[in-house]
Parts: sequence; structure tokens; C-alpha cells
Amino acid sequence: MKPRKLKDPVTPTDPGFYKELIDQMSDGVYFVDRERRIHYWNEGACRLTGYSSEELTGRYCQDNILCHVDEQGRKLCIDGCPLLASIEDGSTHEARLFLRHKQGRRVPVLVQVQPLRTADGAIAGAIEIFRDDSAQYEARRKLEAMKRLAFLDHLTQMPNRRFLEMSLRTAMNEYQVHKDAFGVLMIDLDEFKAINDSFGHSFGDYALQQAGRTLTGTLRPTDVVGRWGGDEFLAIVYNVKSENLAELARRCAVLMGQTSVLDAEDRRVSLSISVGAALVRPGDTCEALIERADELMYKSRTVGRGRSEAG
Repeated sequence: MKPRKLKDPVTPTDPGFYKELIDQMSDGVYFVDRERRIHYWNEGACRLTGYSSEELTGRYCQDNILCHVDEQGRKLCIDGCPLLASIEDGSTHEARLFLRHKQGRRVPVLVQVQPLRTADGAIAGAIEIFRDDSAQYEARRKLEAMKRLAFLDHLTQMPNRRFLEMSLRTAMNEYQVHKDAFGVLMIDLDEFKAINDSFGHSFGDYALQQAGRTLTGTLRPTDVVGRWGGDEFLAIVYNVKSENLAELARRCAVLMGQTSVLDAEDRRVSLSISVGAALVRPGDTCEALIERADELMYKSRTVGRGRSEAG
């Protein structure tokens, strides 16, 4: 979105001046009253969430439209809302959350909330400022490089199997020389055939795209995640111990369980994944590591949808 020019004439004493300034911010900004009813929604918020000002103004935070969740999948709009906390205690609150974009994917955001006070000091509401926390600039740079080197999956615009295999060999070599521990996550989209059969292959492709974007936002910027093939994704997770790897696998499963996509009739279709997490061991080959992660993924699937298994 190109920066908009300030309307002319505009002066600092004109209320429209400040609205224009806030609308030009890349961060999302919105105001709520004490009942958490939204009174203002800037253009940055529109870009980051996909929702227009007309769709959100007048709605309530507790309507759970953005479905804010933390890393454990707790629905913060209902329990643990930073806006409500600022209104109640008059303090600033900061958090790293995951909002649900209008298209269904999960977007990691950094949130700062401050109370809004009247002239006599009474709390009248709160303001939230939030920004994308998915290292977009670095992601775009990597994306262009992968396009040039044919390392990009055409459908999901994520690293393809060729790039993942190359990255895995590099990580294995580093481990054998320097003992830099790493792990892999084998990730399978649950009941993908049923999604294709019920909604069509175009919708299935869209579901894969949104699942991939959620995984990219869930994992750390230093990790590599891409499409392994079909409805499978693979993540290479660096500098981890077994407990860190298990937690990342669980986080992926939980946040994908909070992800849904809209069908042609604007009905939400929930997604879930099965995850197998394997930590590299002495004597491992790339093939052995992948096979172990694959077995763990199938083991998690036998328990039910949206599960992870680490080993």
C-alpha cells in the first residue's frame, strides 16, 4: 500500500490531521471504550488483519472476530484480554499474540496496550498498537532468492523439497562437525483428502496455502519450513534441545487447530495437523532422521487430530 499524502489544507489543530497521521502508520491501531467497543480502526489494522474499518467499527473485542490466542492457544478475547487488563488496572500491557487474518491464517503480532484517560484522569477506554512479528522483510528477501534458484514451491510460495533437502544436509554436516543440535518436524494436514472431496481441489490448494502461512508465522525466523510434498510440510529447527523441540511441535499443532479457512459460502472450515518431532542423534543420516520424524507423525495421528509426538 502506497503512503497517502496528507490532505491539504491540514493543520495540527485539526482533528483530521491526527487521523491522517495514524492512518499512514504501518502498525495497526484501534481504540475501544470501557465496554471494549471499537471506535476507530486505522488502515494499518486493515492491512494486517484483512478487515476494513467498516467491518470492525462498532463491534466489540469480545465478539472474538480476530480470535487472539497466545502460544498455548488460549482465546484471549474471552479470557486474558490485554485491552481489558489496561482498562481495569490503568497500566500498559505488552504481549506476543497470534491473530486470525480474515483469510483464516494465523499472524504473529507484537501488541502494546495503553489506557485512554479523560481530562480528569478517569479511564475511558484503551488503545492497542500491534505490528507484524513474522520478519516480513527478511522473508521477502529469501523469497526472491529462492525464486531465482528454483527453490520455491509454486503453490504455497514456501521452500520446496529440493531446498529442504539441501538445508537438511547442511544442518547434518554442521552437527557432525560442530555438534550443533537441530531437529525436524514432519507435519501432515489432517484429513486433506476429505477436504478435497468435500470442497474441491481449488479449496484444498487454498487450505494448503493458509496452513503454510500459519506454520511460517508460528515457527521462529531462524527455522526453515517448507512443503515436503502433497499435504506434508517439513520444518528444520535449529539450536534446540528435546524439550524445546517438543514445545515447538505442540505449538504448531495448537495454533493450526485455531486456524480456519472460508469456503465459497463463507463458512469456516477448521484445519488441524499431525506433527512428528525428531531430534538429531549421533550416527544419524538425513534419511534416518526423516524416517523417525515420519514414524512419530503417524503415531501422533493414531491418537487423534491436532496432536504432536516428539522423540
